Amino acid sequence: MPPLNLQPYAKTSNRPYVTTVLAMSADGKISNPQRGAARFPSAADQHHLEKRLAIADATLFGAGTLRAYGTTALIKDAKLLEKRRQNTQPPQPIHIVCSRSGQLDPTAKFFTQPIPRWLLTTSHGAANWQDTDHFERLWIAPTAPTGQDFAWEQILTKLKALNIHQLIIMGGGQLVAALMAADLIDELWLTICPLIIGGDKSPTPCDGDGFSLDNAPRFTLISHQTVGNEVFLNYKRHR
Repeated sequence: MPPLNLQPYAKTSNRPYVTTVLAMSADGKISNPQRGAARFPSAADQHHLEKRLAIADATLFGAGTLRAYGTTALIKDAKLLEKRRQNTQPPQPIHIVCSRSGQLDPTAKFFTQPIPRWLLTTSHGAANWQDTDHFERLWIAPTAPTGQDFAWEQILTKLKALNIHQLIIMGGGQLVAALMAADLIDELWLTICPLIIGGDKSPTPCDGDGFSLDNAPRFTLISHQTVGNEVFLNYKRHR
């Protein structure tokens, strides 16, 4: 088990410190070609995710991740919950779903979990939820001047203004790719799990259009640990 380190991540000046936490197969896939729920990580990895969430003010994930699982990850460990209480943090971080269409199942278990819920979406997507209490905040994302892409730097600056200093990204690959392209990911936690999924349509930790080798974001290995048949890797962005 990776050591219990609940020290806050480093701070950034005008936006949250952004950490991506993902588990992948030995061939670098986070799900199968059908993009189903990836339930292959061990209990050790699930607890590892809890420890990362215990430091966070908020977590951000894509609609595809929510559709696959129907739920989100919760902090359940009593020691982690007590640590958050001592730090005057709420029991669970804010869970922010990113969905352009806003097409989500209102009967999903996610909507009954004891968490604060926000939706980051478009004006069209927000219309589906205007007269409901499913989300505490409906946030119409600013878009980049060059197209329909979300303006991620503006979004993260706003999050910092809302006292979100530590942000965890839990997937999927398209969301990670967008943030990676904007150079807004500071740290990676990757768990390598002992299976091969394969398939050229299986999602990876970072999908999107990809990068040239010259422009590929570089990371520095901070720590590594083997627990059973899984390997836990921690990287920090090298800028």
